[in-house]
Amino acid sequence: MASSQQAQSPPLEPSALTRLIASASGNPLAATTIQILHNLQHQHLWTSLEIHDISETSIASDAPPTLISGIPPHRVYTHPDEQLYMLEKGIAEDDLRPERLFVIPTAQGQSWSLRRMAAAFDSLAILELSESEEALSSGESVDPEKAQKLDEYYERKANARETKEWGTRRALLAMTNRGMGGEGTVVYYVVQEGEVKPRQN
Repeated sequence: MASSQQAQSPPLEPSALTRLIASASGNPLAATTIQILHNLQHQHLWTSLEIHDISETSIASDAPPTLISGIPPHRVYTHPDEQLYMLEKGIAEDDLRPERLFVIPTAQGQSWSLRRMAAAFDSLAILELSESEEALSSGESVDPEKAQKLDEYYERKANARETKEWGTRRALLAMTNRGMGGEGTVVYYVVQEGEVKPRQN
């Protein structure tokens, strides 16, 4: 007579990401931030990633509790006027130093308002003050002519940041699907502060 007992397979071990998210101690906002940071690091190959706790420094209570910053392997967005300037001066994207970009972590279904988005950008302004000094320092270049073009570009960029000529402050809004049946996909949207002037093609 055949044995009615079937061999049971051992339970599956949780993945590294599942263990990492579980370390958030049941805080869904912290778990979302950790999941998005993991996605940026391992899926999109960002470096120098940091989580910024802005809950204590933020003026508005509506602000998200954390922001993520890091350096993407290539530029995520270039304003068309900046792109035109680079073409006119013969500056390639590969000639530029990598720039730190800020990410606003969120989950699908999480409610957002204009006030909350404005509070996120207010917090971003505070964080960017410390980043701007290192971003505007001169880079190394072997070719003196190229070095001069890059110095002029960074000076122009600093001026354009003040005048908002090359657009307003930008960030990525990272949205993960954490709902019922969500597979953990993260979608990124470029968001800009204030009104964006329509462009003529």
